[in-house]
Amino acid sequence: MSQSPLKPEELTVPVPGGDLAVLRWPAEDPEAPTIVAVHGITANGLAWYEVARRLGGRATLLAPDLRGRGASRSVAGPYGLARHADDVAALIGALGSGPVTVVGHSMGAWVTALAAVRHPGLVRRVLLVDGAVTFPLPEGVREEDALGAVLGPALARLSMTFPGRDAYREFWRGHPAFADEWTEGIDAYTQRDLVGAEPELRSSCVLEAVQTDGGQVLLDPEAAAAVHRLPCPAELLWAERGLLDEPQGLYSHERLGLAGLDRERVPAAPVPGTNHYSIIWGGSGAERIVRSLLADALTAG
Repeated sequence: MSQSPLKPEELTVPVPGGDLAVLRWPAEDPEAPTIVAVHGITANGLAWYEVARRLGGRATLLAPDLRGRGASRSVAGPYGLARHADDVAALIGALGSGPVTVVGHSMGAWVTALAAVRHPGLVRRVLLVDGAVTFPLPEGVREEDALGAVLGPALARLSMTFPGRDAYREFWRGHPAFADEWTEGIDAYTQRDLVGAEPELRSSCVLEAVQTDGGQVLLDPEAAAAVHRLPCPAELLWAERGLLDEPQGLYSHERLGLAGLDRERVPAAPVPGTNHYSIIWGGSGAERIVRSLLADALTAG
């Protein structure tokens, strides 16, 4: 693969409110298929570096920074999952690469499912990674409390400042999901999130965007319905462990059954040995994602 997984090409696509930043890892063959990858709620496009590395130029991978994050932090609101889905459609349309396979992680999985429902002519298949299936909040649980419980340190950092890049690095190295799995790729991804100047560096994520999007992940009926209305082939992969590496992940066979997921229309499987983050950053998780993407994309190409 000629393009470094940690230094992809950078381009922009016009969307309402500004220019959406997009990372591009080109295929070696211009005729190879294109895959669009959608990151999670406080992430950025470089979250897909390990998937890009393992694709090895066998497909072109396009990973936008969603509005309110990374190099798209200045793209104006309104925010919301449907807005992101429409931005993904604008990206596909602007680059003339549709219909394509779209893969989404965490919140990006809800965005991916919505993109397929709202723009069926642009999305030929979806791969949903540890997201897209909504469960009702338990009685008496407030939205803000649920969001804080789910996102944990990822949400807390949005109100913090950091005196230098090493301080931000150490903050992330303390995260239980990958404290023992620190790599050059995780370092590059987390450093890309920083904006501002020392001694007041901060996350690029716009708090309003994260709060709006997180509330919709929990409560929006259109977002919740999307995975049950998909007009195209789909697959769900889920992590065995959770956001803080706890033994119970977001999903299980039982939970998906209770959510009413049609397993014939959306086959679903756990990825052994992964948590919510390592399912896309770790070797076994990224390899499983790539295997699924290529099995479909190459037959289409």
